[in-house]
Amino acid sequence: MILRRTLIVACTAVAAAAAMATTPAAARSRTAAAKPPHEDLHLAPAREQLAALRRRTVTSRALLEQYLRHIDRADPALGAIATLDADDARAAADAADRHITATGKPLGALHGLPMTLKDALETEGLLTTCGSPDLAEHVPGQDADTVALLRAAGAVIVGKTNVPVMCQDIQTSNPLFGRTKNPYDDTRTAGGSSGGPAAAVAAGLSSLEVGSDLAGSLRLPAAYCGVYALRPSGGIVPTRGHIPRPPGWLTSSDMLTIGPVARDAEDLDLLLDVLAAPAPADAAAWRIELPAPGRGRLADYRVGLWQDDPYCHVDEATRRLLDQVAGLLRSGGATVDGASRPVRLADSDRLFQRLMYATASATATDAGFADDIAAADKIPADNPSGLFLHSRTMRHRDWLRVNEEREQLRGRWADYFATHDVLITPATPTAAALDQTDVPVPSRFITVDGEKRSYFDQTAWLNLAGPARLPALVMPAGRTADGLPLAIQIIGPYLADRTVIDVAKHLARRLPQPVRPPAFTA
Repeated sequence: MILRRTLIVACTAVAAAAAMATTPAAARSRTAAAKPPHEDLHLAPAREQLAALRRRTVTSRALLEQYLRHIDRADPALGAIATLDADDARAAADAADRHITATGKPLGALHGLPMTLKDALETEGLLTTCGSPDLAEHVPGQDADTVALLRAAGAVIVGKTNVPVMCQDIQTSNPLFGRTKNPYDDTRTAGGSSGGPAAAVAAGLSSLEVGSDLAGSLRLPAAYCGVYALRPSGGIVPTRGHIPRPPGWLTSSDMLTIGPVARDAEDLDLLLDVLAAPAPADAAAWRIELPAPGRGRLADYRVGLWQDDPYCHVDEATRRLLDQVAGLLRSGGATVDGASRPVRLADSDRLFQRLMYATASATATDAGFADDIAAADKIPADNPSGLFLHSRTMRHRDWLRVNEEREQLRGRWADYFATHDVLITPATPTAAALDQTDVPVPSRFITVDGEKRSYFDQTAWLNLAGPARLPALVMPAGRTADGLPLAIQIIGPYLADRTVIDVAKHLARRLPQPVRPPAFTA
């Protein structure tokens, strides 16, 4: 049974009433007085929840009920959950419990773990709207490839998390489910398009999430909501079944990646193990075995540091944060190079934009695309205002040449990583920007040290990894004076996803523990 956000309270209240009705009054009194074991297990790291499930010290059903109660308490003020599927989640949890009781073995790496999914991933039998009124009744008949991997690993799908309409904004709001708020400050944006997933993980509504990233859609919300997210190396996680493209399409954007969200780097590693797999059509012959981290100790790492750039200046708080990270790296013995640059940020971002606008044209209507061509023809080729239309309507020969530029760019990154293990950059120019849901997109802006800047400057640093298909991780590393999370980005060589995660683990041991938002313990 599919339940919308507005029915969360009803579903959990019915379950609670049923449980109370079958429990003697004296037993209910004792239960209220004594804190049950594992009462807050849903707030623990995913790996601890999974260990308890495998040891059978908690059942999947009991853990699921903890999550449902927490969602009931915390989500109405947050708006991270779009659709809740409590009935099917209970059935899946009960099935996981029966399996491990009968066999003594877990279903897989995610045995019995309740989790939510971004509402851009088609999920069989569960409303999947991508925030679009046109898909308000869309119930897929097949799982996206990544969803199938999660189910095969034993995950219990609790529901779907909120996104902007068709994932086409960098904050999260839509006519179907409203706005997702930043869990630290409801006047701030949660980011987008994976705002629902990042807010859900930050608030403890799910310990793991799966989001998607083309123009920072996974990492921007993670930075703003104070959680970890990994944009994996391009091509190692199958993308069929992600909206957009439209339901039923077999292809996706050539820069789209699907990746994990978690509250620490160890849990990113855990979920990456499940997600990194060939597409089903290739699985008969292909295997993905990501190499182990490149170094054993932080002192062995060669770290590049790119703290600021004239193309996209960051604010004073972010500059101070990068200074602190540099100090931690040096005190840990790492070799730090703050001078070398793999590419020019401005050139890389322009190339990224051209490729992004080109790939977005695939789903344009014939009439709409004809109008774009006519409009592009009226703008001189060297006029910067024509970047969007010229890129969107470029001839195939032009795209091939842009793609060659991309391969040349990848070569420059490879040269850089011959002498550096990772590169650390700002994740964003500032902490979470003010939410501007009610402001037309052309009028939106961010403020950096008192200066008005382009709304889309929020993703300029994140766009570095996209065209080169590099793994890029965002992690919380500090806070502003107002308590908002500040994040850094760690970029690694192609297929060095484990190295990027390992560096994050080393840094997390040296950084202050993140402060959880109020909703985490609601």
